[in-house]
Amino acid sequence: MYMLTTKVRRFLVADDGPTAVEYAVMLALIVVVCLTAISSIGTNAKNTFQSISDSLAGGSAS
Repeated sequence: MYMLTTKVRRFLVADDGPTAVEYAVMLALIVVVCLTAISSIGTNAKNTFQSISDSLAGGSAS
């Protein structure tokens, strides 16, 4: 039991815990930014292709 309390105390005092949390937060923010950018690019590409498709369909019907 003494070893467990010693390890827990050492973990709480060490600076590695907060550093790991900071890295996790930064990684989460990077992932959110990447997903937002990919979603935006996908939406813009879809709109572009839809516009091209509509203009091609309109041109051949005339």
